[in-house]
Amino acid sequence: MGSIVILTGAGISAESGLGTFRDVGGLWSQHRIEDVATPEGFARDPALVHGFYNARRANAAAAAPNAAHLALARLEAKYAGQVTIVTQNVDALHEAARSRNVLHMHGTLAGALCAACEHRWTAPPEMAPGHPCPACAAPAARPDVVWFGEMPYHMEEIWDLLRAADVFAAIGTSGQVYPAAAFVQDAARAGAHTVEINLEPSAVVSDFAETRFGRASDEVPRWVEEVLRG
Repeated sequence: MGSIVILTGAGISAESGLGTFRDVGGLWSQHRIEDVATPEGFARDPALVHGFYNARRANAAAAAPNAAHLALARLEAKYAGQVTIVTQNVDALHEAARSRNVLHMHGTLAGALCAACEHRWTAPPEMAPGHPCPACAAPAARPDVVWFGEMPYHMEEIWDLLRAADVFAAIGTSGQVYPAAAFVQDAARAGAHTVEINLEPSAVVSDFAETRFGRASDEVPRWVEEVLRG
């Protein structure tokens, strides 16, 4: 069997109660992205940024995987070939659903990073300015998430996976954030069948060979069953 690469975005976790950038009334709507999701914002007001991510960490810890996460875990367990999830999400819902082959290209809320020595460790429930690094003791702890203007993680591995994929699926993504928005073009050039599964068409919907629109918890299990039936 061939290999499947699946890109997941905020839309797959929205049904688990974790908001997207565009939700009205959620955490993101209370702040400008420039203030809480950029290195410059962290330099200006680390207390604000830590408070924002402490709240996101608490929300994510209380969330449970939904039917879409569970279906992807089933696909990984039952499919004869390789299944890799590349997620833009910083929650751990794929892992909670028992997916094992997951690459977090934007980092994870569960991680802390030392801005001085780049040591990584498990984040406590709450972080604050001046929190010391357990490796070098520098007061330079930050969330281990990729902010706007920073390089996503695992990119060389991701490009290699895309170029070897037989199927590429994007689930719950807006198609507005690069480099992830370009994954479909790269996979298609290498010969992969491409599928978008989304609540509504993304900004790059025309690049996909197949599209399915509806709730992720409905459409993803349906797609997974079709793939497993062959």
